[in-house]
Amino acid sequence: MERKTKINAEDGKQELVITREFDLPLELLFKAYVESDIIEQWMGTRVLKLENKRHGSYQFETTDPQGNKYGFNGVIHEFSPNRKITRTFEMENTPFGVQLEFLEFEKLTGDTSKLTMHVVYRSVALRDQILQLPFAQGINMAHNRLQDMATKLK
Repeated sequence: MERKTKINAEDGKQELVITREFDLPLELLFKAYVESDIIEQWMGTRVLKLENKRHGSYQFETTDPQGNKYGFNGVIHEFSPNRKITRTFEMENTPFGVQLEFLEFEKLTGDTSKLTMHVVYRSVALRDQILQLPFAQGINMAHNRLQDMATKLK
C-alpha cells in the first residue's frame, strides 16, 4: 500500500520536505496539532506542556512497549492559527540534536487540507541518520491515526 505521507529528501541537503493531504477541513487538521487531548490520541504520547503562542514551548513524553520513557520538547517561534507553526524539536537523550520545523497548513477544499513540513537538521549526515530509522513509516502511521481520529470529530 502506498504511503500517503510523502517525504522528499534531496541528496546533499540537510532538510526534508514532508507533505500529506488529509480528508479533513483545514481547521480540524490544525486543531489536531494544537489541542493536547487530540495530540495525545494520534501521537500516542502524553502532553506535559503546550503553549501555543510565539515564544511558547511544549514538552511531550512517550513510553515504549518495554516501559521506557522518552521525552521531546521545543520552542514555538511562530504561531499563526490555521496557517503556520514554526518550532524547534528535540528528542531528549539522543544524539540527534535540535531540528527546526516549519509547519504550513493549507485549505484545498471545504473538506480537504494539506500539511507541509519543512524540517531542517544541523547537517546532511544527521538528516541521513534519521532517514535510516523507520522514520517514514512512523510518520505515515501517525498521520493515518490523525486522519482516522479527527474524522470521528467532524
